This record gives sequence, structure tokens and C-alpha cells, in this order.
Amino acid sequence: MHNSEIPETRRPGAPKKTRRYRPVGELRRFKPAGIPGSELKRQILHIDEFEAMRLCDLENLSQIEAADTMEVSRGTVQRLLQSGRGKVAGAILRGEMIILDEGEENEE
Repeated sequence: MHNSEIPETRRPGAPKKTRRYRPVGELRRFKPAGIPGSELKRQILHIDEFEAMRLCDLENLSQIEAADTMEVSRGTVQRLLQSGRGKVAGAILRGEMIILDEGEENEE
């Protein structure tokens, strides 16, 4: 597991919260076949959004269990799931490239 310090964007002045996530490996970009990446719009999926989706959707953990694993609140997991699922579904429907961002900042 890796730790990532990500600022809470909804609570100004709140301290950075350390979140735990599993390393992703080398695959960080997903795009429709047959279209050059330079011609596609990009959707940035942050590592914490991806990790929440992996834990809840792939590993079938509850939001509470995922929150414990990531060392965040259940509400944070719920927000990450909503944001991440929306980005992935939108990118698929619009034919955009999904880029997994393991950076320190969760920019919205």
C-alpha cells in the first residue's frame, strides 16, 4: 500500500489527510481503440477515486470496510465513488481517454 497526502477540497483549512492505496502498475491510460490519443479528450481519474472503486466494485467491500482500508471516513469513500464512477461512465459514453493520476493533488 502507498500513502498519498491529498487535501480535502470541501473543507478549507482542513489538514491534509493521508489515504492508503494499492500501487497500480504501468497501465495508467485507457482509450477507445482505433483513435489516436492526441485526438481524444482526457478524463483524469485520481488514484483515490480509483482505489475506492477497486475496493467496493471489484473486491466487493462495503463502504465502511473500504474506508477502514483507505484510512478515511465512509463519507469520503462515498464521495470518491460518486466522482470516480461518474468520470468513468462519462468517459466511456463520450469516447474519452481515461488517465489515472497518481499525483499528490486531487484537482477538481
